[in-house]
Amino acid sequence: MELRVPTVTEEVAREALLSFVSSKCCYGSTAAGDLVIQELKQQTLCRYRLETFSESRISEWTYQPFTNQSVDGPQRGTSPRLWDIRVQVPPMFQEDTRKFQVPHSSVVKECHKCHGRGRYKCSGCHGAGMVRCSSCSGAKRKAKQSRRCQMCSGSGRRRCSTCSGRGNKTCATCKGEKKLLHFIQLVIMWKNSLFEFVSEHRLNCPGELLAKAKGESLFKDENTMVYPIVDFPLREISLASQRGIAEHSAALASRARVLQQRQTIELIPLTEVHYWYQGQTYVYYIYGTDHRVYVVDYPERYCCGCTII
Repeated sequence: MELRVPTVTEEVAREALLSFVSSKCCYGSTAAGDLVIQELKQQTLCRYRLETFSESRISEWTYQPFTNQSVDGPQRGTSPRLWDIRVQVPPMFQEDTRKFQVPHSSVVKECHKCHGRGRYKCSGCHGAGMVRCSSCSGAKRKAKQSRRCQMCSGSGRRRCSTCSGRGNKTCATCKGEKKLLHFIQLVIMWKNSLFEFVSEHRLNCPGELLAKAKGESLFKDENTMVYPIVDFPLREISLASQRGIAEHSAALASRARVLQQRQTIELIPLTEVHYWYQGQTYVYYIYGTDHRVYVVDYPERYCCGCTII
């Protein structure tokens, strides 16, 4: 299959490498300027992407301090089913998680942590408000010294720092309110699932770079549900479309609702550049419509402090 893609000339190839080298702190520019380009091997790849934007809902019991607010309990009606609760959906293909209180599910109960007291005994001093002095270990004087301990003024005990000497602490669960408002919480998760496939290529450029490369849009289809692409000139793209849609359908069918799907095909230009410098042959790759560079073994590299992609 022949696909239209802008040709990478020797001038473009050299400029791309010079731009790449200038962005790296430990790459010299002399080699990029003086190298002799021997061969340009160009290939156009196709990248297929399927995005499936779905919504899933779960419910869970939770609680918060009761501050005498209005209680929306069962006496006001029956709680709606999870999927009957209407909420504002975020923009398509933008992931988000939100939590909502299910109507008519609230009930007030005594705090289980402090048993309705609002406070509980300090674990640091066991309610005494004072602890043994850590400086003199309660001896009132330091070892081998006749003077009384200055940290505890000779008492052998110090005010508990955990409760500031009060002997008890405000209950962290009910925040001192003594009661808790229990209710069912609806958790809604909007997720964007991604399936990606890059057509087979003969050049030795890492696939993970090509998956992220900037491409030229060739085809776009967006709908509540998209259908597999058929009769595309590259059969592997048609098969990838069928596989991606089937995988997303199987993964989401039992646990989420699909809100929107989008499938695209992009052209990814890839050029393998063979060049000669100081008696040796080297290679680098130019990929994407923005001419990103991947260097295999650059001859003028001084350290390993930066990456090569």
